[in-house]
Amino acid sequence: MRYALIGCGRISTNHIKAAVNNKLEIVAVCDIILEHMDAVLDKHGLKEEASIKRYTDYKQMIDELKPELVSIATESGLHGEIAIYCIERGVNVIIEKPMAMSLAEADKIIELAEKYHVKVSACHQNRFNVAVQEMRRALEEGRFGKLSHGSIHVRWNRNQEYYTQAPWRGTWAQDGGALMNQCIHGIDLLRWMMGDDVESVYGVTKQQFHHYLEAEDIGMAVVKFKNGAVATIEGTTNVYPQNLEETLYLFGENGTVKLGGKSTNNIDVWNFADETDADSKNKGLEEATSNVYGNGHTSLFADVMDAIEKDRAPYVDAYAGRRALEMILAIYKSQKTGEIVKFPLSDFASTDMKGEF
Repeated sequence: MRYALIGCGRISTNHIKAAVNNKLEIVAVCDIILEHMDAVLDKHGLKEEASIKRYTDYKQMIDELKPELVSIATESGLHGEIAIYCIERGVNVIIEKPMAMSLAEADKIIELAEKYHVKVSACHQNRFNVAVQEMRRALEEGRFGKLSHGSIHVRWNRNQEYYTQAPWRGTWAQDGGALMNQCIHGIDLLRWMMGDDVESVYGVTKQQFHHYLEAEDIGMAVVKFKNGAVATIEGTTNVYPQNLEETLYLFGENGTVKLGGKSTNNIDVWNFADETDADSKNKGLEEATSNVYGNGHTSLFADVMDAIEKDRAPYVDAYAGRRALEMILAIYKSQKTGEIVKFPLSDFASTDMKGEF
């Protein structure tokens, strides 16, 4: 399967690694900075591969090569327009989070994907974490019983050096703040586990320390789900001096699970009323990861390739990407209005937050 990468920044190495692991035919990479393309290819021993072309214009790359699969790993504000260009030309896409910066753009991606019959996957790779899959399996087997509540805590650090590396970070047009950039994976997991159907959100965001940005560095919210469960969200880049944890809790009538580690890659607590001998392997489970992005890209790529070949929906489809985006935009809207936001959310965009801080 012929594959190309658009955007060769911080996350791109995980995409190239996933492409190599899945034996994709890498036909091209694209970035406006040539050195970025060379750097990511060199990291994987591919710099001298004559068959891998380099482009600074993604439209030219798509039109000339027509790859079967493209992943989009540019600044967030460009995800939507690049995805739409690819989809309209029949190219399947994996879109790094967030899939778009407005609900209108996300809806257009979904509409066009159906029109042109292409596969779109939102790159929420943490769904493939071993710990996450075990929690999901227990949930689908009904082992939790009735859900009471849940929570996600993303307690990370991002210093000024991180933001000066790429001036688009922390801007409303191209990135959003801590919730949209760093915490969207955890928010995706929370909504997915708690039942997807949200009744309302009340959120508060602030800019405590990162006054050189436009967007928030701390966000907190209370979520009501239509199944009666409630949840809390805490996401921040203000933890001194380094990343602390990303933890997901799920509390049910007959079960309690806490996923921990730097990116929900460990099982810290695993307790069920119907405990079996098989549960012992999950107590204390730790999945080794080389960075906070985890190991899920390889599994996500494999799933999308299979979805293309078998003409089925990807495990993490565009609707999943839209739901995570909707949750964050609802928190932003709640901050802006000071009110509880009811679901479904009417159109809202990150740029509607300009001037908030």
